[in-house]
Amino acid sequence: MNLSLENKVIIVSGGARGIGEGIVKTLLAEKAIPVVIDQRMSSIEGVKTIQADLTNPAACATAIEKIAKEFGSIDGLVNNAGVNDGVNLANGNYQAFIDSLHKNLIHYYLLAHHALPYLKTSKGAIVNISSKTAETGQGGTSAYAAANGGRNALTREWAVELLPFGIRVNAVIVAECYTPMYQEWIQTQDKPEEKLKAIQANIPLGQRFTTPEEIGQTVSFLLSDKSSHTTGQLIHVDGGYVHLDRAL
Repeated sequence: MNLSLENKVIIVSGGARGIGEGIVKTLLAEKAIPVVIDQRMSSIEGVKTIQADLTNPAACATAIEKIAKEFGSIDGLVNNAGVNDGVNLANGNYQAFIDSLHKNLIHYYLLAHHALPYLKTSKGAIVNISSKTAETGQGGTSAYAAANGGRNALTREWAVELLPFGIRVNAVIVAECYTPMYQEWIQTQDKPEEKLKAIQANIPLGQRFTTPEEIGQTVSFLLSDKSSHTTGQLIHVDGGYVHLDRAL
């Protein structure tokens, strides 16, 4: 694709592996300048990483400040970092629930808040990565589901608030995307290979997992002027998992 993202400075939280790494790779293919905010260093040669604990509000502010100082502008923000941490209703507690919101939702707000002055100048775009759990439920993951409901709501709210500044805000909803974190989870299941095959069989389009790069391609499009009249949308890149009859 030629999305005219050349030399655009795009922040990707949680960009060191998994879906975030797939997003970084597609942005590099478009000749953008992805900047990763993560506790890990990106393994992709030449990609700038700001190491930060995103559960720390001060670290969120400092990360944005460092990026703005080094690059002089911010043209896009991809909120992606998070983890399905299994804080459930029966066995969770107040602190675990709040901690999960810090891991999965609160830094979405903080990074956008601190990046906003720069995005106003560039008329940049925001893309929030979200999960099917907000719409379908999953069982055993109350905090993560709540965080993703918040991500979806913030997408619509910010799209309204930022209309006067020409800043578009959209979300990409992920269902079954095979990442290192997903692989780690599969290995905790009884008969992992059988579980994997059963999940794949329920994905309508091609009976296969979505790849991180497929998420990245849609994210890149939403960051670009090719989607110049698209805002406030929750776009499912999931092989039809959420909305199609899985008996197909």
